Amino acid sequence: MRRDSHYFQWGLTAVCVVCAILLIYDVVFRGSIVIAYLGKLIYILAPVLYGAFMAYLLAPLVNWFEAVLFRRRPGKKTRLRGVSVALTWLVVIASLYLLLSILLPELYKSVRQLVGNVDSYYQTISAWVKRLLENNPALAQQAVDLFNRYYQEGLAWLRDNVVPQIQVAMQALTGGVVGAMVFLKNILIGVIVSVYLLATKEGFGASGCRLCYTFLSEEKAALLIRGAKATDRIFSGFVRGKLLDSLIIGVLCFIFSSWFQFPYAPLVSVVVGVTNVIPFFGPFLGAIPCAFLILLDSPIKCLYFLVFIFALQQFDGNILGPKILGDSTGLSSFWVIVAILVGGGLWGVAGMFFGVPLFACVYTAVRTYSTYRLKRKGLPTASASYATHEPVWPEEPEKKEEVKQ
Repeated sequence: MRRDSHYFQWGLTAVCVVCAILLIYDVVFRGSIVIAYLGKLIYILAPVLYGAFMAYLLAPLVNWFEAVLFRRRPGKKTRLRGVSVALTWLVVIASLYLLLSILLPELYKSVRQLVGNVDSYYQTISAWVKRLLENNPALAQQAVDLFNRYYQEGLAWLRDNVVPQIQVAMQALTGGVVGAMVFLKNILIGVIVSVYLLATKEGFGASGCRLCYTFLSEEKAALLIRGAKATDRIFSGFVRGKLLDSLIIGVLCFIFSSWFQFPYAPLVSVVVGVTNVIPFFGPFLGAIPCAFLILLDSPIKCLYFLVFIFALQQFDGNILGPKILGDSTGLSSFWVIVAILVGGGLWGVAGMFFGVPLFACVYTAVRTYSTYRLKRKGLPTASASYATHEPVWPEEPEKKEEVKQ
């Protein structure tokens, strides 16, 4: 019996190796049929993925209602779970309604005002260039000609590329009944799926643990579950915390900008809040174009805005961010920068956001495995122990001298 089991393990290993080789060959040399089918599967399961993401974001709010309002221990299913889920979605719908009803009209006004002032801003920048280079008329004329060329190319790009794409998107949303119905259907099914997942989230977790102990040894199953919990801790702490932090920053920016009557206050607040989700580089990416827009309208307001953004980022980095996020990733500033650069280079803006928690998961896995191996070898696990550690080389056997006869 043991012999048959041994042969079965070898056969299963061989099948897995052959499948892995075929998969790599398909991805590298044949245009990736597997990835095409995977994309089709993701398209089909889009409502389920939407619902899972919604449930993942809203799970802490459900736990809060159970813990605070109903005095129930979080993570334990109760008869009041349905009430908690209903209250959660009521809070979400009310918050979205208030946010959109206040923000969308003002944002629309800001965009229209910005489009209407393009020509005046063009004249303002041309006057600045001429004034700065008035002592060198030839260089000033070259700069103005260069600026005019880029201005015309930008207008042509907006007219030939951006506007047609916007028209196609609007037709898809308004005239394209099929596309609009599919999107609404996915969102509606996603909400239903999220309600179901929130109501039975403990059961899904228990089923996952049961499968791990079914197909893996007890030690490997425990290690896999521990890794899954660490991944959830990293992603939940970073993704939920960063979204909440960016929302608060955007609201504070909108309040301050409206109070000081900055131009394009809703647009500036949206840009600052959205770009704030990108760690480290986000505040600079959002503040620079906003400051330039305000500079075109009023230089003194631009100065006030820069001072406010500096104070806001200090508040976010030293008080609000650590309070919400804590040390959710466990990465140093150096590895955060590396994760942002690699993620942004591979997947764009989404990679800059999700690259940090993904890299943190890989970093945690490597560190955990390294600690496990060092303990088995009887070596210290702290990195500081190896700062002055001298390696012990194995002794080589002494070479016997050949005796010449």
